[in-house]
Amino acid sequence: MKVVKGLYYTEDHEWLKVDGDEAYIGLSDYAQDALGDIVYVDLPEEDDEFDKEEGFAAVESVKAAADVYMPVGGTITAINEDLFDNPELLNEDPYENWIVKIDIADKDELDELMTSEEYEKFLDEEV
Repeated sequence: MKVVKGLYYTEDHEWLKVDGDEAYIGLSDYAQDALGDIVYVDLPEEDDEFDKEEGFAAVESVKAAADVYMPVGGTITAINEDLFDNPELLNEDPYENWIVKIDIADKDELDELMTSEEYEKFLDEEV
């Protein structure tokens, strides 16, 4: 499984890339592989606010459906509209194809996420 250095990760297999006070959120390589071929993504609206660990999107594949949870609380500032017509982009490159961009509400919540090294250890124990 590919794990990108410099990102934060959750136990639910979301990744978060911090850019100042904003962050991009997506599914990890592990998550997209476990789901299989993704056929639909249900996205939130811009300006929607979510708390940490709150479900903000849903992903459906040929195998299953799964909710996507906020790694940190924040307000949606952009959605990846390419996913409406091409949800399979999450399978092709899960780290290049983010789901949403948020304005982070509390940067202290980042301390509760895993680093790439910690996530690799977590995956070793999971698999």
